[in-house]
Amino acid sequence: MTRIRILDRSEMDAEQGRVYDEAKTSNAPVGGPYYAYIRLPKLFAAAQNLRAALAKEPLSRREQQIVNLLVARHWNARYPWFAQVRGSLAAGISQSIIDAINARTTPNLPDAREKTCFTVASELLANKMLSDKTYADAEKVLGEKDLIALVATTGNFSTTCLVASAFEVDPPADNPTPLKTW
Repeated sequence: MTRIRILDRSEMDAEQGRVYDEAKTSNAPVGGPYYAYIRLPKLFAAAQNLRAALAKEPLSRREQQIVNLLVARHWNARYPWFAQVRGSLAAGISQSIIDAINARTTPNLPDAREKTCFTVASELLANKMLSDKTYADAEKVLGEKDLIALVATTGNFSTTCLVASAFEVDPPADNPTPLKTW
């Protein structure tokens, strides 16, 4: 059960309501960790802005989804995992790739960029840094700008997952691909 009470729109103060309405109008997410963020409207808006900036470019949607799945799996973040499975399927990522990440195994990723995104995010999460080889390989495949976006995406979505987990924001009961427990 979610540890934090989910505010109804009618319970929000003026600033909370303003940022919430802006997010709803732009079809931005307002659930998951945003249930907590809304209590700090500037944080809610900043999180929305960073998410939107990283979503637009330079990584493809599939690349972002692979990273987000890996990050949600790493942090055992159930609501983000649910949301990212849904987004990944919509982006054309196969159930077998999702299942491999859920099982903490390396998925078959024939696309060099997608494989590089998986490798970089995996190493960052496991080692809190990149080896010289991984960095050089990633810079060669992605280029500097895209590598920066990849590292930022890994960190930003880690924050999302930590907030959702700390407040035990639960996915819907009918979650089709639940996060495996160990």
